[in-house]
Amino acid sequence: MTTTPLAPDVLPDRHELGRLYRNRLSRGRATLGEMFGGHVEVASEGARVTTSDGRTFLNCGGYGVFLTGARHPAVIRRVAEQLHTHPVATRIFLEPQAALAADALVSVAPPGLGRVHFAGSGAEAVETAIKLARTRGRTRLVATDGGYHGKTMGALTLTGKSLFQDPFRPLLPGTTHVPYGDAGALRTVLADIPGEGCVFVEPVQGEAGVVIPPPGYLAEVAALCEEFGALLVLDEIQTGLGRLGTWWGADADGVVPDILLVGKGLSGGVVPVSAVVARPEVFTAFDRDPYLHTSTFSGAPLAMAAARGAIEAIRGDDLVTRSRDIGARMLGELRSIVTGHFGGVVREVRGRGLMLGIEFAEPGPAGDLLIELIQNGVIANHSLNSHLVLRLTPPAVLDSTDLEFLYEAMDRACRTQAARYTPTSGGA
Repeated sequence: MTTTPLAPDVLPDRHELGRLYRNRLSRGRATLGEMFGGHVEVASEGARVTTSDGRTFLNCGGYGVFLTGARHPAVIRRVAEQLHTHPVATRIFLEPQAALAADALVSVAPPGLGRVHFAGSGAEAVETAIKLARTRGRTRLVATDGGYHGKTMGALTLTGKSLFQDPFRPLLPGTTHVPYGDAGALRTVLADIPGEGCVFVEPVQGEAGVVIPPPGYLAEVAALCEEFGALLVLDEIQTGLGRLGTWWGADADGVVPDILLVGKGLSGGVVPVSAVVARPEVFTAFDRDPYLHTSTFSGAPLAMAAARGAIEAIRGDDLVTRSRDIGARMLGELRSIVTGHFGGVVREVRGRGLMLGIEFAEPGPAGDLLIELIQNGVIANHSLNSHLVLRLTPPAVLDSTDLEFLYEAMDRACRTQAARYTPTSGGA
């Protein structure tokens, strides 16, 4: 069988694209696109995104996906090879890419986590963890205020934001939220449900605005889970695979969970994929019955190739160390720039590795600074669970030219916006 090459698509201009978004996707999404400048992204490489008018932007956003940058050669090589041989499996026969990807992930996971279930999104991984917990008799879920675990029904129950939950109630029963960083509050809850609890926690809360817990907090959580017979699920969908300057955010506390959730960076920025990595004893029900929890595209060879390529890229380019070192330099420089312009309007500039947040003391500046940064050629993100925080999650492939571009753009953007919020300082 031969195929005829397709002619390149003639892409719609920005006005036609806006119409298609409004009529076929979401009017709200179309409005957001206009708010952020109406740019149309058409290409990407490394730390740069190119728009239809030929302009390039430094990508410090992407919600944590692009740790390896866009189209990293190691990822593209694996994916291209698989695309041209066997992109989707029958799910009847054994298939090598899934086994090799699982083995690669276990090789970098905390010790003792030996079983892997692949999925297509972070929320799917969360749902899988909830079901694994149920098979172990842990039916009482405990999560944290401000935490973000996705928006499917089970994951949404754990996500600590009523704005997203209220339109879809009732959610899963038997779920409790406790303040993040408060081990005492967690003790109180777990003491009432011995042997029934399953705790979901992020090493750093991303969507809450890069909230870093007190030193030793994760170790306390792990100790409480052991004391009261609860399962510990670490949601490292956004923090894992080097984003925080360590392979896993929990490494700093020496914590090994019962279940680890992985995503975002596992895709290599090319093919969506997530995973649940669990202790074998927690995985028993799935070992016994492989049809107990399935998905048609779970472990698809194309996604598995991307995952293998991502792990190879992170290892081969030492991106974990780069995340730590670049992040430390960025944190100091950005803190100096932002506080120099905004002064007391800034509450804190904080971060770990390449997850950084700029928190303001009042509503307004975070959103305005995001728009101003885009106008100056830098993509960043808002925080879904905190309107006070502008968030940066850049790739670990930034070079010195990229960093200088970022600092200059941040300086210009802050100078412009600070004049609105600190008029007596003239934005200086």
